[in-house]
Amino acid sequence: MNFNDLSSARPDLAFIAHWVDSQAHVLDVGCGDGVMMDYLQSDKQCSGYGIEIADDKVLASTQRGVQVIQQDMENGLGLFGDNSFDTVLCLSSLQMMKHVEALLRDIVRVGKEAIVSFPNFAYWPHRVALLKGRMPVSESLPYEWYDTPNVRCATITDFRDLAEECGLEVIECVALAEGKRVSFLPNLRGDLAVFRLRKKAH
Repeated sequence: MNFNDLSSARPDLAFIAHWVDSQAHVLDVGCGDGVMMDYLQSDKQCSGYGIEIADDKVLASTQRGVQVIQQDMENGLGLFGDNSFDTVLCLSSLQMMKHVEALLRDIVRVGKEAIVSFPNFAYWPHRVALLKGRMPVSESLPYEWYDTPNVRCATITDFRDLAEECGLEVIECVALAEGKRVSFLPNLRGDLAVFRLRKKAH
């Protein structure tokens, strides 16, 4: 998979990919169909693993040549030692976890750096839906309230506070809309929040 393929299929992933160094050792937590790891392996010569629970997605990842460990992320990342990876990715998966704080701490334990993305609940169409008395449905939150896999809703400001509580340094925080960076009023105009994090130096 080349950059143009990734960019047209998943512009958010294409943006995030530029934060991952060439030849980095990467763990993709909740790797889905493996499209991100496939790109990082083929285009940036990265090595590493994906973690995924769903049988069909594990199969899709394997067919792309991605090494996948099938396990529930809720069980943590005890398989891996501290700083086992250069970068840990957790892209649009964290909001599906019951124990967000524990997983976030584990992600930055096993990785020298982490990149986390999630749907920004403060995106203006979401606010409009709530004003109309409805739960939001959008490209970043495509499910109806009764069948959503998302168990947590967060805004950019909420997540920044959680990172601070967990003793993490925010290297960079970006809001994306349709895969493009939003600079003006990001918490209002961005539908996807992306954070680069690392443990604070003592």
